Amino acid sequence: MGNEYRAKVFKSGNSVALRLPKALGLKDGDEMLLREERGSFIVEPAPVARRKIDLTGIWGSCPDLKPLTPEERLFDDPPRIWDDPEWKGWQGDDR
Repeated sequence: MGNEYRAKVFKSGNSVALRLPKALGLKDGDEMLLREERGSFIVEPAPVARRKIDLTGIWGSCPDLKPLTPEERLFDDPPRIWDDPEWKGWQGDDR
């Protein structure tokens, strides 16, 4: 089993709070998940929501890069081998 710590409950406004020891390594603002199971309390770190990538820091670093116009977004349909009437299929020439 892990280390055991003693913590105090104290009044904080209209609620009660639990002061956790610094030795746990928690930082100010860390979110915890608290649940009660059969009269015991379980405290664990809350799952961290996935963050979106912020690209504002690199905006303007590529001055020649510009968004595509609607016309530039259209692509030609490239020729495909199966569109060729002479193509024998995946079996090869032994048909």
